[in-house]
Amino acid sequence: MTTPRIVLASGNAGKLREFAALLAPLGFELLPQSVFGVPAAEEPHATFVENALAKARHASRATGLPALADDSGICVDALGGHPGVWSARWAERRGQAVAAAEADAANNARLLADLAGLPPQQRRAHYYCVLVLVRSADDPQPLIADASWHGEVVETPRGRGGFGYDPHFLLPSLDLTAAELAPEKKNELSHRGRAMRALVARLREEGGAAAIAATARRFGAAAEVGPEGEVDGVGGEANR
Repeated sequence: MTTPRIVLASGNAGKLREFAALLAPLGFELLPQSVFGVPAAEEPHATFVENALAKARHASRATGLPALADDSGICVDALGGHPGVWSARWAERRGQAVAAAEADAANNARLLADLAGLPPQQRRAHYYCVLVLVRSADDPQPLIADASWHGEVVETPRGRGGFGYDPHFLLPSLDLTAAELAPEKKNELSHRGRAMRALVARLREEGGAAAIAATARRFGAAAEVGPEGEVDGVGGEANR
């Protein structure tokens, strides 16, 4: 019995848990690209969808498997949509030298400095996420789903959950920041959770794991793992 596999083009353990739980009922096994020794892809593009596509194709090409990637960030109206694709590196993008362990704090401080003096009505922002699933590295019709989550940036951080800009991302209708939400509630409301559910709906329309595996084989990718755990037919760089 073979199990269709998808490689996640990320090393983020939280994303792996969340995405794997949503894909499991469809018959997929989701594995991080680190299992195959695949390094992170470059993200040079100006749009979320181009970066997500680049990551997905990179992971698929290296492993020979279908690949899932996401790109997400916070977009602030008063900053013309920035930080946007630079959200994870906003302080660095603005000229600061930042250690990886201090990135969240530095990015939040930089964003607050950029918005200094602006009233709440000029601090509107939204999180955005785009997900891309490619059946093979050269898939001409990748599955794409996206979603937004609207709120505003507040000066004083609140809550201990989440990560990134969550302590400063206020949901006015709830009077809670993203960092104050229970994980289940955050997954229900968030940009990433909503985009993932939209992608799952697309996968159901496609026929689930068996259909994706069959299509992957037509495109020359291996989507199954053999009885001893080896990926059947994989000829990607990580397996040479």
